[in-house]
Amino acid sequence: MRGFKAFVKKELIEFTRNYKWIILLSTFLFIGMSSPLLAKLLPNIFSILEMGGLTITLPEPTGMDAYSQFFKNMSQMGIIVLLLVYSGILSNELTKGTLTILLSKGLSRNAVILAKYTVALFHWSLFFLIGTIINHVYTIYLFEKTSFDHLFFSLFSLWLFGAFVLALILFSGTVTTGNYGGLLLTVVLLVIGLIANSFSALQKYNPVSLATDNLEILTGEVLVSERIGTVGLTVLLTTTILVFALYFFKEKKV
Repeated sequence: MRGFKAFVKKELIEFTRNYKWIILLSTFLFIGMSSPLLAKLLPNIFSILEMGGLTITLPEPTGMDAYSQFFKNMSQMGIIVLLLVYSGILSNELTKGTLTILLSKGLSRNAVILAKYTVALFHWSLFFLIGTIINHVYTIYLFEKTSFDHLFFSLFSLWLFGAFVLALILFSGTVTTGNYGGLLLTVVLLVIGLIANSFSALQKYNPVSLATDNLEILTGEVLVSERIGTVGLTVLLTTTILVFALYFFKEKKV
């Protein structure tokens, strides 16, 4: 595959030169630090608020509350920021014409898609790991209970959903035009997934459940065995989406 390594290097260098890494780093640092802190301080915040004489008493927070905040923030704020940062991963270069020049010099179209996905997945993995480590360190410091069953599986499920979203973004960029077509299609597909996830019979076939059931896996409300199939299906869907992205990009006029 001609140009894969060179294009990966180009993507890595370009990423360090623009503002995107700052946005991602800031977001995941914030999620990692704020989640356990918010869980710890929330009862105190409610205790000092005057709500028309109504007293709200919350139970003593635990490490589970910290991870509840973490999964909520990561699956909402984290995924949204990831989506916005990478929404133009393909369309921006097509609009500017830089890809046209590179392709005319012999760069493989497959190399473009695979290199962009590889670099995006690397960044998602790196910043997700940073946020996770910071969250866990703060949780250990602030709370007594910091050992949870199936924590790795819960975190892996959320990471895999992010990998699925990145593949979806690339695919959407190959079948739409303009700077925002790919973003719009990706959002529509994710909204459909969210709606489908409201039906319990569809959840085990829906990648979205990997980003919504993380806390339930920790508490045992959802068994790991119930989501193993979802993980396998998501890996298959991600691979299939990338194959379609390769095909449609080969057919796309640039």
